[in-house]
Amino acid sequence: MKNVFGTPMGIVLAGGFIGVIAALLQYFGNPANMGFCIACFERDIAGALGLHSAKVVQYVRPEVIFIVLGAMLASLATKEFKARGGSSVIVRFFLGLFAMIGALVFLGCPWRAFIRLAGGDLNALLGIAGLVTGIAIGTVFIKKGFSLGRAYPQAKISGFILPMFFAGIFLLFVFGFEKLNLSVKGPGAMYAPVLLSVMGGLLVGFLAQRSRFCTVGAIRDLMIVKSTHLLLGLVSFTLAIFILNLILGQFNLGFENQPIAHTDGLWNFLGMLLAGICFSLAGGCPGRQLILTGEGDNDASVFVMGMIFGAGISHNFALASTPKGIGAYGDIAVFIGLAFVLAIAFFNIRRLV
Repeated sequence: MKNVFGTPMGIVLAGGFIGVIAALLQYFGNPANMGFCIACFERDIAGALGLHSAKVVQYVRPEVIFIVLGAMLASLATKEFKARGGSSVIVRFFLGLFAMIGALVFLGCPWRAFIRLAGGDLNALLGIAGLVTGIAIGTVFIKKGFSLGRAYPQAKISGFILPMFFAGIFLLFVFGFEKLNLSVKGPGAMYAPVLLSVMGGLLVGFLAQRSRFCTVGAIRDLMIVKSTHLLLGLVSFTLAIFILNLILGQFNLGFENQPIAHTDGLWNFLGMLLAGICFSLAGGCPGRQLILTGEGDNDASVFVMGMIFGAGISHNFALASTPKGIGAYGDIAVFIGLAFVLAIAFFNIRRLV
């Protein structure tokens, strides 16, 4: 059976529906300009598990968990679930870690960068410029032969491990496990009704799995093969949020007084520059990594765990930004991250291996 979401109209519809869900989740309680922020939501989950002590960003975000489970169900139904892995595992873990550091310096992942822009936050323009530059740098290395090696088939059960781990966390949350840390104020205490978040996550997981929706992939494919297919999804995603924000009164144009954002343009750019290189080298944006995890890709699972660990480090060691500006050591961490990813990119060019 033909995958309708693999067509140009299909990717437009998928991107638009994902954008609508993002805007509605904001309207019904998620933090403003954060209908879906994979980095921020993974950071909140890390806090709920006690991996960091920032009390204002601790919550079990059903959206992240059910994006993975939705993708898993879709891939099982279409026989696309394939457990595989073993491609430069430790490198992928640290790419995820530094991607999270960069994202939390900017205060958002690639999805949130476009969500922020669609909400009128002009600071997102510098973040997107950094993201595009980072992807361009990664693309240069890809064209020169960069590769993290091939993944190998693994026992099918291994592909279920991280999805089931996430499902277990959700069950602990639903049954009120007292050891989970849950914010009582701040962004972590702002959330849509659980059932709406679950339904939204499942639908996004399904749509993104069937359409291959990826913000980083959209820009990368345009640069490498001049393909605009995924870009159509990204544009419709952004436009859908913009239009619905106007209708719902969620649009606020400007640089100042934007929700959960800072106005330091240099570090908005550099944070997403680092994240963009990491996502490019790893093969997709954080949302795409969740989808691949749901399809049984253990390399993507390792990247996701690297991001969650990176969230803990970011908040425990004053790397993450706040609306007042970047963290005390965020600048040092970004420069270390850039040195790391550029070295990884250079030494993984196949002709040098």
